[in-house]
Amino acid sequence: MRAAILLLAAAAVLPAASKPEFRAGVAAVKITPDKPIWMSGYGHRTRPSEGTLQDLWAKALAIEDRRGHRVVIVTTDLLGLTRDVTDHVSAQALKQWDLQRPQILFNSSHTHTGPLIRVQQTMFELSPDNAKVIDEYRTRLNEQLLTVIGSALGNLEPATLRYAEGETGFAVNRRQFTPDGVKLGVQPDGPKDHRVPVFEIRGAKGVKAVLFGYACHNTTLGHYKVSGDYAGFAQSEIEQRMPGTTALFVLLCGGDQNPNPRGTDELAMQHGRSLAGSVAKALDGPGEPVSGRIRSAFQFVDLAFRVHTREDFEKELKHTSAFNRRRAQLNLSKYDAGHPVRTLAYPVQAIRFDRGPALLALGGEVVIDYSNRARKEFPKEKLVVAGYSNDVMCYIPSKRVLKEGGYEADFSMIYYGQPGPFAEDVEERVFTGIRSVMKRVGAK
Repeated sequence: MRAAILLLAAAAVLPAASKPEFRAGVAAVKITPDKPIWMSGYGHRTRPSEGTLQDLWAKALAIEDRRGHRVVIVTTDLLGLTRDVTDHVSAQALKQWDLQRPQILFNSSHTHTGPLIRVQQTMFELSPDNAKVIDEYRTRLNEQLLTVIGSALGNLEPATLRYAEGETGFAVNRRQFTPDGVKLGVQPDGPKDHRVPVFEIRGAKGVKAVLFGYACHNTTLGHYKVSGDYAGFAQSEIEQRMPGTTALFVLLCGGDQNPNPRGTDELAMQHGRSLAGSVAKALDGPGEPVSGRIRSAFQFVDLAFRVHTREDFEKELKHTSAFNRRRAQLNLSKYDAGHPVRTLAYPVQAIRFDRGPALLALGGEVVIDYSNRARKEFPKEKLVVAGYSNDVMCYIPSKRVLKEGGYEADFSMIYYGQPGPFAEDVEERVFTGIRSVMKRVGAK
C-alpha cells in the first residue's frame, strides 16, 4: 500500500516531458440521489434504496488539439445511460458548444448499486410514486450532464497526455459450463482481459486527470445502499492519493466478466484498491507520450433479432414469470402499433490520436470476445475497447456466446424488454461498424 502511494505521489510531481500539444479540462458533479430511489441491476429487489455508502459522480474530460478539434469523454457511476438521455444531451451540446456527435463519448461504470433510470424496462413494476422519483432524477441528470460538459470545456488549459498500461486480476469469466447448460458462476479458463489502460492528463500544476479502465462487471455489491462499487472506490482512492486530480473510470468489455470474490463492502474496497494500485504502477513507468491530431467518428449499425411473431408473445403472456409477461406486453404493444421490433440501432464510436492509442466505444453490455478480436484485427493500433458506451440497451453477445447460449445470449433480453436473441450475424454486423469508424479515424 505504501509503495503504491509513493508511486502516485511521484507521478504527480514529475516534470512535463514535452511542450503541451493539447488543451484539457476536467470537471465533476455529484449525482447521488437525494431521496430513496428504486435501484437497478437485480430483479430480486423489492424496495427503494436505503442510504448511501458512497457518492455517485458524473465526470467529464475535454481535450482539444492544436487544430481546435475537441473530444469530451463523459463517465457516470450508473448502470448505464439510455439513448434518449445521450441523444438529448448531445443535441444540447451541439447548440451550446458546437460539439458534433462523434466528439462526445458517454460511458457508465455499470454499478448495480445505483439508481434505476429506465435501462431495464421489464425488470420492475413500479408504483406511480416510485416512477415519479425516477423521472425526476432523470430530468435532473440531463441537466447535470450538460453542466459537467460545460465546466470541463470552460477550464481548458495547456496539457500533455501520456498513455500507460497496468494489470490487475480480480476479474474472472463468469460463463460456467454445467450439465444443464451455461450458468452464471466462475470459469477461470474462460476468455478475459486483465489489462488496465491509463491516460494521464498533466497541466501546469501537475496531473489534472487520470482516465483508466477495466473489463469487469461492477457487481461486487447487491445491497440497498447507493455506491459506485469497486469502480467508485478505485476513483476515490486515486483522488485521495493525488489531491487536485480527477479520476475517471471507463468500463471496458466486461459483459461476461465478474469480480471474484464478491458480496461485501470490504471486497468492493479491496478490488478498488487493487485497481488503483495497478494505475499507480502504470503511472510510475515511462508510458508513451500522446501527440498529434484527435480524430473521431460515430455511427449506428443495424443489429437484427431472430425472427419472431405476434404468436410468440401471446404465448409468453401466459408465462409463470412476471418478467416474461411484462416483456410480452411491451412487444405486443409494438405489434399493435404496427412496428414490431426487428432490428436495433447500435452505436459504434472511435477516438484516435495520431501518435497514441485509439479508443473504440461500443454500446450495450459487450462480452470480452469483441475486445480480443478487435485488437487482433488492428494489431498496429494501441487499442482500448470500451463497452457500455452511448446506449446500454441489452447484452451484445459474440457469435461464440450466442451459440453457447446462457444469460448473456438469451435470458438477459427478457429484463431489457428486447424481443429475443440476436440473429447469428450479430458479431459481423458490429465489426462492420467497427471497421468503418476505425477507417474514418485513420487506423492502420
